[in-house]
Amino acid sequence: METTSHTCTMHAVDERIAARKPASLSFAEAAAMPLTTITAWETLFERFGLTVGSTGTLLALGGAGGVGSVMIQLAKELTRLRVLASATRPESRKWVRQFGADGIVDHHRLVESAGEVAPEGLDYLFTPHSRGNIEAFARIVRPFGHITAIDEPEGLDLLPLKPKSIAWHWELMFTRSMYQTEDMNQQGKLLETVAGLVDGKRIRTTLTTTVDDFSATGMREAHRLVESGRTTGKVVVAR
Repeated sequence: METTSHTCTMHAVDERIAARKPASLSFAEAAAMPLTTITAWETLFERFGLTVGSTGTLLALGGAGGVGSVMIQLAKELTRLRVLASATRPESRKWVRQFGADGIVDHHRLVESAGEVAPEGLDYLFTPHSRGNIEAFARIVRPFGHITAIDEPEGLDLLPLKPKSIAWHWELMFTRSMYQTEDMNQQGKLLETVAGLVDGKRIRTTLTTTVDDFSATGMREAHRLVESGRTTGKVVVAR
């Protein structure tokens, strides 16, 4: 008689950076949310310092990506900002509109497109694609505006931002856990808040693709999809 053994892999996580799964989501739908949600939340409410009364114009580059898809929703639900998103393909443009974007920018012609949609300039800009764009950012962001980046291109020259006194922020969602900061529990609190927003039908999961193969092959397929640059939302590997 053949027997098949099943192993269960457990991973310890600090309770301060975790929260309950939204009851209204499947495990795959919920798995798509935490990392991008923390990044988007910290960008908006910690790096930019936004509040429920904040106004102005925000542009989320990579708007159809994982972080951008959450950021659009949070900004629309929890601030008074006008929210723009970059998208070029028809499916990406449809996606960001579904999540509440007020306007769409073509990142291939960033200066011209942003000028058409927001001729007054941007107050806040989120970027996962900074390489080669700093001079463009300096042109489209207003004096005393704010930029938050999550990428890390080598040799980045921020000097073009100085004449407008534009503030540059870095965002890394692992900073609190890496350095065991005293406020690590803020990540658990924000995830709990967003779980409530999800169950209240105010925020939607950003899951678009589930790879049902929790193996090296499945991981490679997920990476292939993401690296194609043609995915929207989040890809989740499930078992």
